[in-house]
Amino acid sequence: MPRPELVRGDDGVQRCGWSAGDDEYLRYHDEEWGRAQHDPTRLFEKVCLEGFQAGLSWITILRRRPAFREVFHGFEVERVAAMDEDDVQRLLEDDRIIRHRGKIEATLGNARATLELDRPIDELIWSFAPETPRDPPRSFADVPAITPESNALSKELRRLGFRFVGPTTMYALMQAAGLVDDHLEGCFRSGPASALRSAVG
Repeated sequence: MPRPELVRGDDGVQRCGWSAGDDEYLRYHDEEWGRAQHDPTRLFEKVCLEGFQAGLSWITILRRRPAFREVFHGFEVERVAAMDEDDVQRLLEDDRIIRHRGKIEATLGNARATLELDRPIDELIWSFAPETPRDPPRSFADVPAITPESNALSKELRRLGFRFVGPTTMYALMQAAGLVDDHLEGCFRSGPASALRSAVG
């Protein structure tokens, strides 16, 4: 059966249907997804974890996020950039994370690329935020997979040496970090972008 567009929780609050059925998804929906994130470390983390998510469900990554944060030193860019082949081999044996050599190596490479940027990564990413917020989507079918902005962000990051940053992955980043608001109309979190773009830690 198709998933419902909106669900009403035991607390009487109406939410996007994808948040139902898992407490961690519910918390993520209510507290993180779509809220403006400007912290450079957390944005670097999102770039990396969205890359790990490619081909998988986000809940798979979310449940492993504590382990990802542990093995990648809290996604502190300088420490990740200093990791080497011995670290890659160690992580390939750690079943708490996604053991994909290409994605692990991309995380290290993306950290090094971040250190080479001529401006902070948060400024770079937010420079691709849409200038005009659109109306809240009424259904899942109204939510795009790629936008001109996510395509442009993807091209720029790849030009700068980042990997696993395709336009679909970058649109997921834009949703998660609050550059766009894709909470469905009727969800308690849906609203004007200006109401959502207060920074969160």
